[in-house]
Amino acid sequence: MATLDIGPLALPMSRALILAAGIVALLVGAVLGQNKQESVTDSVFFVLFAGILSARAAFVLSYWEQYRSDLIGIIDIRDGGFDPIIGLIGALVLLGWQLWHQPAIRRALSGAAAAGLLTWFAGALLTGLIQPPAPTIPDTALTRLDTRMTTLPQLADGKPTVVNLWASWCPPCVREMPVLEKAQQENPDITFVFVNQGEQPETIQRFLARHGLSLGNVVTDTGASIGRSTGNRALPTTLFYNSQGKQVNTHLGELSAASLTHNLERFN
Repeated sequence: MATLDIGPLALPMSRALILAAGIVALLVGAVLGQNKQESVTDSVFFVLFAGILSARAAFVLSYWEQYRSDLIGIIDIRDGGFDPIIGLIGALVLLGWQLWHQPAIRRALSGAAAAGLLTWFAGALLTGLIQPPAPTIPDTALTRLDTRMTTLPQLADGKPTVVNLWASWCPPCVREMPVLEKAQQENPDITFVFVNQGEQPETIQRFLARHGLSLGNVVTDTGASIGRSTGNRALPTTLFYNSQGKQVNTHLGELSAASLTHNLERFN
């Protein structure tokens, strides 16, 4: 289960679990603090913030080569670039400091932290247990811009494959196209396929010409069947398949150069 779908909103499961853990920690901290007339809300918030900040900083440092030419991208967390291990360490360090220096809130804060960690661990364990076998690359009929028919396995040709689901009316899809275009040019050993969801070839050709994009393997899925069959209706979504055609990751939302590089490393 890669995403949590709430109506039209799709949230990556990893972020949904962190959000749930944070909410539980805040609620438990509020209840325990109220019993002792001690507020731990601010302390819980700072621990969560320390974890997020640490996770982001570690990811940015790991991919500094990609961020150095896009400093604004450092604070654009929509690319999903976080190091969860460093984030957990950062949160625990601040938690330990607060427990040591603020004995008055020690019981409430430790209870809130335990509840949050338990929620995160239980959610991660549950989603891991119900995780289905790795999906294979879908064999959906697709239309090339010259109207010839093809399929993803034919385009993949036994190589690791990146499948980008997009549409011309989707702003984040448009923003990430140059990043994907550059990656396609720099990684000839990886197949990149751009699967437009629901639009006609003429619309796609006008879009590519208007934005000056030179992309290979642009196809259209006029019925948006791949999004439905893979459970990824939100755009943009990028699917990563190894050379055996097994899905190794999903990225929901806009890709940055750093987050794309991070995902491509799974092929190594």
